[in-house]
Amino acid sequence: MRILLAAGGTAGHINPAIAVADCVKKKDKTAEILFAGTPNGMEARLVKQAGYRFVPIRVHGFQRSLTPKNVIRNMEAAYRLATSNFASSRILREFQPDVVIGTGGYVSGPLVRKAAQKGIYTAIHEQNAFPGVTNKMLAKKVDLVFLAVEEAKKHFPQTCKTIVVGNPVREKVLLKTREEARMELKMDDHFCILSFGGSLGAVKINEIAADMMAWHWKDGNINHIHACGRLGKKVFPGMLADRGIKPQENPRLDLREYIDNMDVCLAAADLVVCRAGALTLSELEATGKPSILVPSPNVAENHQYHNAMVLQQHGAAIVIEEKHYDKEKLIEQLENLYQHPDVLRQYEKNASSLAILDTADRIYSQISAHFS
Repeated sequence: MRILLAAGGTAGHINPAIAVADCVKKKDKTAEILFAGTPNGMEARLVKQAGYRFVPIRVHGFQRSLTPKNVIRNMEAAYRLATSNFASSRILREFQPDVVIGTGGYVSGPLVRKAAQKGIYTAIHEQNAFPGVTNKMLAKKVDLVFLAVEEAKKHFPQTCKTIVVGNPVREKVLLKTREEARMELKMDDHFCILSFGGSLGAVKINEIAADMMAWHWKDGNINHIHACGRLGKKVFPGMLADRGIKPQENPRLDLREYIDNMDVCLAAADLVVCRAGALTLSELEATGKPSILVPSPNVAENHQYHNAMVLQQHGAAIVIEEKHYDKEKLIEQLENLYQHPDVLRQYEKNASSLAILDTADRIYSQISAHFS
């Protein structure tokens, strides 16, 4: 079987494609796999690191705000879109794939669309609860639409063949136990909060983390790991000082710029405070972690809010929108979770009930069944 995977833009689009490729190679040693993506995007580096062939295709999205700079960018985007059709045809002609799978990013559009036009078997994978514009358009043309969550189904035409498969979860996240993690971190068995806002950091999550520390730092009974991010490195100490927090006086505060051992920190945590990216939420579900989710308001289609609401509606998380943040309400919710372990355990159970741990296997099974 010859499989072409189109993925780009963010790790949330690229990692699912790599997980599918890994699964295919494990089950079919003779399979030939090719990735397509933008030459300067994250995908060029991640795909090559994973050991797969990569072919570049130049395409990028349109800017919605029409500033003079964006008008020029949109003119370039229109040109790239036009030329991407020729590039897609060339890639398909040279590789001759049996199946083309798009997992998101601008590059998925022209390649999957052209493959469908040529009668090649096609599929897309939507990682979010609220699908992006590209996938909603492609859904009408492809043979299969893979969904991360059931709630996404209502946003696609009823004529589409949709299958819920979840999002791939890193194996090392699944293997690490709470006891192992706490030993590695030299942490005792006291309650542990993990908070982070991505590699750059997030102002609101840094603010929330500081408010949480103001609540617990003097008592010294709560472990708290917090990553402030590169942009928060300068401002987060000031947030702590404004609240009278002296980190050096509480050894249970583990303050970092970035978390490079997320599997360990996640396994050790009793409660996680973070954004609501699709793959992050899948890892919370896979590890059964209660969470307080603060969706980023700066993403397309507000998809993080929709992702987060799936967990809240299933009793697995508490959602705080930035525009509605209330410190007193947060502390009240924290007190409830901290003082009532049975409530926390129910959140854990509900999160675990949402987990799908064999995403890549499900995708492979559906694809291979078509050719058997």
